[in-house]
Amino acid sequence: MNLQQIMQQAQKLQKQMKELQDKMQTKEVEAVAGGGLVKIISTAKGDVKQIMIDDSLMNLEEKEMLQDLIVAALKNLKNQADDAMTNEMKDMGISTESMGSIMF
Repeated sequence: MNLQQIMQQAQKLQKQMKELQDKMQTKEVEAVAGGGLVKIISTAKGDVKQIMIDDSLMNLEEKEMLQDLIVAALKNLKNQADDAMTNEMKDMGISTESMGSIMF
């Protein structure tokens, strides 16, 4: 493989990564905690769009539990966003092992 071919492959990969990042900015993922009492929707890049809290949780005695459920839902959301990115990379033929740790 010559240098020109390597450069072409690098440019192709760069274009694919840009397309993937753009797609992840609009792709929505959703996570729930507490059996559906808390639900969070965000983009696959982690921009939270909506948090829904069941009315049954809206009293002061349950405040700490509500806060813990929100944290749990956000953790689930991050995992789903990571999975969405991995799946999209696989669909594009990009090996996640060869990419190392990339921050999106």
